[in-house]
Amino acid sequence: MMSLKITKPIVSVDWLQANLDHKNLIILDCTIPKVTEKSSTSNPDEKYHIKGALFFDIKYTFSEVTAPFPNTILDSKLFEERAQKLGVNNESIIVCYDDLGIYSSPRVWWMFQLMGFTNVAVLDGGFPKWKEQQYSIEKQQINILKNGDFKVNYQPKKIKFTVNVLEALNNEAILITDARSKGRFNSSEPEPRSDVKGGHIPNSVSLPFSEIIENGSFKSEAALKVIFNQINPEDKAFIFSCGTGITAAVLALGAEISGFKNYAVYDGSWTEWGSTENLPIEI
Repeated sequence: MMSLKITKPIVSVDWLQANLDHKNLIILDCTIPKVTEKSSTSNPDEKYHIKGALFFDIKYTFSEVTAPFPNTILDSKLFEERAQKLGVNNESIIVCYDDLGIYSSPRVWWMFQLMGFTNVAVLDGGFPKWKEQQYSIEKQQINILKNGDFKVNYQPKKIKFTVNVLEALNNEAILITDARSKGRFNSSEPEPRSDVKGGHIPNSVSLPFSEIIENGSFKSEAALKVIFNQINPEDKAFIFSCGTGITAAVLALGAEISGFKNYAVYDGSWTEWGSTENLPIEI
C-alpha cells in the first residue's frame, strides 16, 4: 500500500471514506461540549463515532488538569507518551474530527503541529457531514492499542503565553486576533465563566470563528483568503486568542488554509487574560 501524505490541512468526508482502510490512518474523535452550551444529557455509552475512530480526550488526557486555566497545553514529553498510547507512529496519517462540524478538532490539529507532526488534517464538516453521506459509524468502544513510536519535535513559535502577548501589545508587526463573539469582545454579553472579566486584549481585532464557518464546514479557500487578507493586509504575524484556546485554533487552521504561515495560538487566551490582575483590558 502506498504511503499516504496529507497535502492540505483539511480533508473531505469523501477522501476519508476512500482511505478508511489505510493501515497508517488514525481517526481521532476530538469532541468536547461547547462551554457556552449546557452539557448534553445523553448517555456517553450510547455515543457513536466514525468507524475505527479513537477518542482523543482534549479536556483530561491531553490538557494539564492541574493548571489554573482550562485546556492548558501538556508538557511535550507527556504529550508524546499519551499520543504513543493512542498508537500514533511517526508514519501515521491523522484525521481529526468533532461532533459539531468544526469546533474542537482544529485544536488537536494545532497541538500536533506544535509537537512537530505535520501529517495531520481536520475532517471538514466533521461527524455531521459524515453521517449526512451515510458513511459507516459504530458505537464508541474501548480499544486496546499497541504503543506507537511517535516522537515530538516541539515548535515553540506556534504557541504564545501571557508574557509574549503583553510584549506584543504595541508591536506593529503582530496582529492579535480574537475568535470569540463580537458581544464577548466588546463586553456587551457576559463571559460564560463568571470569574472572568469582559472586554478584550488592547489593540486586538475581532474575527469570530463562526464567520469563517458555513453549515459546519470551512468556507471556501477563496472566501477565507478574502477574510484573512482583509483583516491582515500587511501580512503581520498573527496571535490567535479566544476563550480557552479552542476556537483560536479554528482561526489558526483558517489562516493556514489561506496561505498564512506566521501564526501562533495564545494558550491561556481570554480566560487567563481576563482573570489575571493588572493586565490591561479594553471594552
